[in-house]
Amino acid sequence: MRTTRRTTLAAAGALALSVALPAFAQKKIVLGFSQIGAESEWRTANSESIKSSAKDAGIELKFSDAQQKQENQIKAIRSFIAQKVDVIAFSPVVESGWGTVLREAKAAKIPVILTDRAVNEKDDSLWVTFMGSDFVEEGRKAGRWLVEKMKDHKGEVNIVELQGTVGSAPAIDRKKGFEEILKADPKFKIIRSQTGDFTRAKGKEVMEAFLKAEGKKINVLYAHNDDMAIGAIQAIEEAGLKPAKDITIISIDAVKGAFEAMIAGKLNVSVECSPLLGPQLMQAVKDLKAGKTLPKRIVTEETIFPMEVAAKEFPKRKY
Repeated sequence: MRTTRRTTLAAAGALALSVALPAFAQKKIVLGFSQIGAESEWRTANSESIKSSAKDAGIELKFSDAQQKQENQIKAIRSFIAQKVDVIAFSPVVESGWGTVLREAKAAKIPVILTDRAVNEKDDSLWVTFMGSDFVEEGRKAGRWLVEKMKDHKGEVNIVELQGTVGSAPAIDRKKGFEEILKADPKFKIIRSQTGDFTRAKGKEVMEAFLKAEGKKINVLYAHNDDMAIGAIQAIEEAGLKPAKDITIISIDAVKGAFEAMIAGKLNVSVECSPLLGPQLMQAVKDLKAGKTLPKRIVTEETIFPMEVAAKEFPKRKY
């Protein structure tokens, strides 16, 4: 009798242990994420998407804001390595200078996901995937729209360009894609090009300088993001000109502020660049932890919004 009872107790204990083990084994996945900063409406929406998606996915998120400084991002990544997080993801503020810290993550066997922006490193084994938009294609979309818009324009089309942060992937690629389309027709000329650092204030300041230097010679403004375009619109109005009429304005991102500007007749077109990468990122993190292989490049699908459709599309915008 005693033997049977002892056996039953041992079996019960083993059962309790087998029930307890999976719960213990399923500890939360920890993701370390280094964000560039909060330089634009786009970036704020991107951060919010990542934070809310991590919560929904039951992933513990260690979030670090680099305030647009590469050294802060490198510090954050080293801190994530020291904390032995499961996965590191980051949006690199500039393209170059990441080799050392990425090799440290690799040595620690922590997979790295690049989001939104790429890095310029020869060894692509330093990250598992890059997810985000095709910035070159965004530049091409802006160029194609302009070529179509100005097909009947006689004489030169003088363009001023507000570039994004110097050395950043979107600034390099959006310029490249735009120029690739325009080079087929010599009437399109970029007469001034300067960084506005992706911010509204700097966009306004640089546009003021463009207007002082070139005045009514300017036919087109190409801004690498909506925030700079919105700042430039203020400068154009303060100079006594009509934005979207006297100067055709093209920008990229398609944030709510751009739609408001289009509805007000002050911005001609915005090329979409979706910041809502959170759900895609959390899925990739879970897939990695489950031992799945990710594609090396995950591209976001996007479109283009001319001012004529802005009022209709605005209620559907999430950012």
